[in-house]
Amino acid sequence: MAQQLNNEEGTTLIPADKATGESRSSLISASFNFINSIIGSGIIGLPYALNQAGLPFGLLLLIVVGLITDYSIILLIKGGHLSGTSSYQSLVQSTFGFPGFLILSGLQFLYPFIAMISYNITTGDTLTKVFQRIPGVGPDHILAERHFVILLSTILFTMPLSLYRNIEKLGKVSFLSMVLTLTILVIVVIRAATLGPQIIPTENAWAFAKWNAIQAVGVMSFAFICHHNSFLIYGSLEQPTLANWSRVTHVSVGSALIVSAVFAVAGYSTFTGYTQGDIFENYCRNDNLATFGRFCFGLSIITTFPLECFVTREVVSNVICSRDLSRAEHVSITLLIVAVCTAISLAYDCLGVVLELNGVVSATPLIFIVPSACFLKLSPGPWFQSENLIPIALILIGVFVMITGLIMTGLYPQDCSHGVEMFYCADANVSVTVPPV
Repeated sequence: MAQQLNNEEGTTLIPADKATGESRSSLISASFNFINSIIGSGIIGLPYALNQAGLPFGLLLLIVVGLITDYSIILLIKGGHLSGTSSYQSLVQSTFGFPGFLILSGLQFLYPFIAMISYNITTGDTLTKVFQRIPGVGPDHILAERHFVILLSTILFTMPLSLYRNIEKLGKVSFLSMVLTLTILVIVVIRAATLGPQIIPTENAWAFAKWNAIQAVGVMSFAFICHHNSFLIYGSLEQPTLANWSRVTHVSVGSALIVSAVFAVAGYSTFTGYTQGDIFENYCRNDNLATFGRFCFGLSIITTFPLECFVTREVVSNVICSRDLSRAEHVSITLLIVAVCTAISLAYDCLGVVLELNGVVSATPLIFIVPSACFLKLSPGPWFQSENLIPIALILIGVFVMITGLIMTGLYPQDCSHGVEMFYCADANVSVTVPPV
């Protein structure tokens, strides 16, 4: 079995006639797209995940989730080779039949769909604070109204970008998003050095582990999930082989893991037990450097939105149409998806619990369970041969995280606060929180 996969690493999964009919991505462009898919709005919640799990144990969990993500992505494409399929849905359908196809389609639609909602909400919450730093723009100004900002960003940016039919065309946009994310990382690190010493750490701030570690795994899974984009980006490669895909995966997940770990540690070490689900809610409103970081993050998630829209549109296309969409269908479905996401994000301003549930219920099975289950089902020979032990372990871990995380999320829901200054900002003109007793 292992020898068979090794021999197939140079073979192409996408049929030649299809591969030559579309514009293709280089390894670098595909890596930019993949890194951008991984590092979305979820990275902002990683310091909070360390707050939930404890810094040392949380960092260890983050590394483990990153390694599992890397392994399962490659396992997913290997499953495509074994089954002769070229999409996530077709892989699961060929493995588990139509019921499996429907379950996977639901999961694959739900995760990016909720992610797009979170992107819109974060855009509204983040950019309104940026605009309020402009002279003459106060709390009552239209640019300080999150509903207007969400609509504006949708009409001007996310909708036009989402209408692209070819994911390769987003390569340059993805590169821009990566640059913005690295800028945010630098800002968070700077503030860890300059603001962190001014904030007294909370009690047990440096404890090795905390009881909410399972919830932290859900947040980390939400931050790292990218499997729903895997076949799209794999198929966009100039030479879609397992060898090239392994290179793209290792570079993308490895880069995302480094950025995520540094971001999480810097953010948590600054605010310790005060760390909120959105790390930018911890920074003071009059912090110009943090304001610039908010601006960069807002632009970054605006450019990430179209990647998730690609996936939701493909799921709808495969489930309902079972064929390539016409231009009119492409535009109509895209408009519908974006419109529904926008409507929900306008109606709700706090999706903390929903995002946590999304990580546990959607991201965890997509990372831990589905790729492993497909590989085991397609793998010849007995399940308990040596090369199948890791997939079996991932399934067991995934089930445990789903059940336990769901219970923990219900018992200990994430707090949500918007626009409330923390006590250390000491601004008499705004309401401030007080340090926990």
